[in-house]
Amino acid sequence: MFPYRSTRLRRRATTLGLAALLTAVAATPAALAAPVPAHHPGHSAGTRLSDVRVLAHFDRSAGQAAESIALEPDGGVVIGMIPAREVVRVAPDGTVQSLVTMPLPPDGGGTTPVIGIPVVTGVARSDSGAMYFLYSAGQGGLTGVWQIRRAGPPRLVVPLPADTMPNALVIDRTRDRFLITDSTGGRIWQAPLRGGRASVWSADSALAPSGFFGANGMKIHNGAVWASNSDRGTIVRIPVARGGGSGRAEVRATGLEGIDDFDFTGRGAEILAAINQASKLVRVGADGAQETLLDAEDGMQGTTAVVVRGNRVYVTNGANLAGNDPTLMLAELRRR
Repeated sequence: MFPYRSTRLRRRATTLGLAALLTAVAATPAALAAPVPAHHPGHSAGTRLSDVRVLAHFDRSAGQAAESIALEPDGGVVIGMIPAREVVRVAPDGTVQSLVTMPLPPDGGGTTPVIGIPVVTGVARSDSGAMYFLYSAGQGGLTGVWQIRRAGPPRLVVPLPADTMPNALVIDRTRDRFLITDSTGGRIWQAPLRGGRASVWSADSALAPSGFFGANGMKIHNGAVWASNSDRGTIVRIPVARGGGSGRAEVRATGLEGIDDFDFTGRGAEILAAINQASKLVRVGADGAQETLLDAEDGMQGTTAVVVRGNRVYVTNGANLAGNDPTLMLAELRRR
């Protein structure tokens, strides 16, 4: 999640919440034709995208700024909606179903770190089919990892301190644990997958913010945890020690100011990165070289998250600052 895109807006972050920004822009979604051809021919030998299309439009007037993605086996997609405090499912045919909406905390969530409104952020699905999401409410007993249940309200399985801003949620299947980025604290937390107490897994200085949001997106890849830092415009790699602890972070890519989420393409350490501030999807090579694959002309509007499954690429656009049409987009991944 990266709800503000400029230095000027960052300075206002403590007094102007995301909700105010969302209401400041007209909420009439634009009708996008599908498929939308990517307009960047002549790519280098790396990955390219084709058959880019909108799978689902969301209701911006209701606060449905799409933030995060968890894939389901049948091709469905579960998405966290930040100011709506909502988790939705998008069926393979594009039908949108609301799964849960979190209630406002007693104080309205005004103590939520940085943004001043309660938000749902990261989502994750376990191998057993359990669905989890993050809620940041500025209050202990509400902020943390929640589980969606088939019957009844969601339940809090991992409480986090009230001053944290949990953002990305990843399940480490090798060690049966959650990993959670804390954007304001510049940390990665860990907690048992069965639920319980969280502890700090890494507080490496490479995760720290430089005035606004630090650690943001996160993935596990080839024996390491990778995380983006929105303020610093970096992607860092943190090796996982033999006992499961964290090693020293190594910066693997720079120059990505406003980066939100990212994912690996299946070509070694090649990455697709969602750049929220610039509304674009960028290919980052293993050597750190960068190439824009999709931008505003392709329908990118406040791009927040990307997930790769085989030859399919799912991208969410929050339209939180750019544009007024939050969407889930689908593209075909072509590797050269």
